[in-house]
Amino acid sequence: MDGFNPQGPLAFTVESLAQESMRFQAKLRAGLDTLRQVEDVDYGATTREEVWRDGKTVMYRFRGDRAATARVPLLIVYALVNRPYMVDLQADKSIVRGLLERGEDVYILDWGYPDRSDRYLELEDYIQRYIGGAVDHLRHEYRLDAVNVLGICQGGAFSLCYSALNPDKVHNLITMVTPVDFHTGDNMLANWTRGLDVDLFVDTLGNVPADVMNWCYLTLKPWRLFVQKYVGLVDLLDDRKALEDFLRMEKWIFDSPDQVGEAFRQFVKQFYQGNGFVKGGIDIGGRAVDLRNIDMPVLNIYAEQDHLVPPDASRALADLVGTDDYSELSFKGGHIGIYVSSRAQREVPGAIHDWLTQRAR
Repeated sequence: MDGFNPQGPLAFTVESLAQESMRFQAKLRAGLDTLRQVEDVDYGATTREEVWRDGKTVMYRFRGDRAATARVPLLIVYALVNRPYMVDLQADKSIVRGLLERGEDVYILDWGYPDRSDRYLELEDYIQRYIGGAVDHLRHEYRLDAVNVLGICQGGAFSLCYSALNPDKVHNLITMVTPVDFHTGDNMLANWTRGLDVDLFVDTLGNVPADVMNWCYLTLKPWRLFVQKYVGLVDLLDDRKALEDFLRMEKWIFDSPDQVGEAFRQFVKQFYQGNGFVKGGIDIGGRAVDLRNIDMPVLNIYAEQDHLVPPDASRALADLVGTDDYSELSFKGGHIGIYVSSRAQREVPGAIHDWLTQRAR
């Protein structure tokens, strides 16, 4: 055949094809045995206890193997679109565990699973009522004027709003993979959402079904998320631990709550479409959000290969906050890798702890 190089990178023979076929069949046979041994995977590596509740929203305190030495507690605020146990997925993939090992006193908000009775909750409920209620509980329990807040993804946007509206109650603010400029050119999700008739969407659906949201996220990288990872699964089928890790991640991906209709409408209009952090116009319960009111120290952590929150969308925060103590941490990974990769376990908890320690008083 003209142009064919039998020694080239795509060269193959009948024998090599037969060997690959036999290897593939052996993997499948081993996988059947492995799957019989695997039970329903669980998540959450760290003991936790409920300390505060308002409706379906619960605040938990994590308990590590050592007593906390930090004087100021750290409240983690996660996004609404996924469950917050991503930060404590399993023993060797837990940002929470890394923070506890360094002496931090860690709490987390769990939004629960909204139903039709929550249809008319607004952003004010999530930001002022739920985050505010949890913060006030911690302030009362610790007899402090302010606590530390770590906001992640959409929870970071909520934390920015809360901190701008209540700057005296936040001691230090950390944002992780948090969208700030929603109109960067490389933000595919924001570009899609900008043309959405969100009024028609919410008026028709009420609460937004989790399956609709998951479909949108998966189609941002269809080859990787619909095909490639499941083809790669074959290589894991004879490794029980690797298979359990894979299934645990899949469980998290598809364990998504529905989105409250009214809050979704407000978030899309004011953030995705209006780009309110940059252009102004974010209104929470009749109060304007101005990031210049954020005068506490800020650490902004972003992921360099993040396809959901591109680096430029996060780095925009530097020019908007009012604090003189602003720091950035660039992580070599993606939106999920920043929680669960081995690099994340080595780098992220230590960086957060060191930054907080330098600002302890």
